[in-house]
Amino acid sequence: MDLSLATIVLWAVPVVFAITLHEAAHGYVARIFGDRTAELQGRITLNPLKHIDPIGTILVPGVLILAAKLGGPQFVFGWAKPVPVNFGALRNPKRDMLWVAAAGPGANFAMAIVWAFMLKIVAESAGGGEESGWGLMANVGISVNLVLMTLNLLPVPPLDGGRIAVSLLPMRAARVLARSERFGLIIIIALLAFGLLDDIMRPLLRLAQRLLEALLGV
Repeated sequence: MDLSLATIVLWAVPVVFAITLHEAAHGYVARIFGDRTAELQGRITLNPLKHIDPIGTILVPGVLILAAKLGGPQFVFGWAKPVPVNFGALRNPKRDMLWVAAAGPGANFAMAIVWAFMLKIVAESAGGGEESGWGLMANVGISVNLVLMTLNLLPVPPLDGGRIAVSLLPMRAARVLARSERFGLIIIIALLAFGLLDDIMRPLLRLAQRLLEALLGV
């Protein structure tokens, strides 16, 4: 993988949309369940400029793309400015937290399906193929969205999987897990630094890929 302008564009478009739609989905579902915080701040939008975080949306994915080129972990992730959610404003905070949290990974899987459908069309078109620009971008879109989905489903607060676990656990266990949120980012960085995050995510990614193949045959 070279770092030409074409390569940067092929990665940037899927990464930006994957992160942007992930965050917008949280705000949209929160509004459905009674919290209008994101809506009132103009964050339920597909405008990437409203969600881009210079570090999480640009710097970190860029560094990981370079690391993958140099033989490091072969996946890319990042984050946007978190959409504000006031869980206390939800009609049933503990129950509705599950749906608000699941909306982000759900949006990523939906985008992976869209990219996979595009790849299927490109692969079957005359003069197209998986090695064309659109084919390469579709492959990137699939992989980026599946990585973001599986990463965010890890049961570590403040990741979405952590919030889903808090919603599902009995109250006492949920409180203990919720209090660990301040250590969540440290845990993820440590797993990444020691090369364990790739090992943890690999079987989850394979499962997601097989599900996508079963749905679309890609």
